[in-house]
Amino acid sequence: MAKKRHITTKINGDTVEFLCEPRQTLLEVLRNTLDLTGTKEGCSNGNCGACTVLMNGRPVDSCLVLAVEAEDAELKTIEGVACGTHLNAVQSAFLEGAALQCGICTPGFIMQSEALLAENPNPSEQEIRFYLAGNLCRCTGYDKIVQAVQTAAGKRQTESGTKCCH
Repeated sequence: MAKKRHITTKINGDTVEFLCEPRQTLLEVLRNTLDLTGTKEGCSNGNCGACTVLMNGRPVDSCLVLAVEAEDAELKTIEGVACGTHLNAVQSAFLEGAALQCGICTPGFIMQSEALLAENPNPSEQEIRFYLAGNLCRCTGYDKIVQAVQTAAGKRQTESGTKCCH
């Protein structure tokens, strides 16, 4: 067994320390070591996007990132999206627009949508479909997901003055 590494990172705004083996994925550590189980395991090979988290503001498939790569990084998981007990605009739009069913892909779609709207606050339908192309859903189809992102973009523009829930 390889010697465990001590990692210090920031997750959802909090400084977090953990021990991991050099071979462990970020997904494995998030779920099994840190008990952040909102990030889902889908394919374990980077093809489905269910495990998407934000690393230094950019979406990554946590099944493809080694946990040791999180050293000094800023991570945001699905647990860090809501504002306390209040869903943010993307989460609300997914719920209100029935853009989810089984829930396996939903956290990844929400994290990818968060990254998209941070980069482009008013994306076109084509831009949304392109940006979300790496995330797969086997239940809902994609129209409701795209519509939810469009709704969230509109909500964000009207709620731009809120401090916490963006």
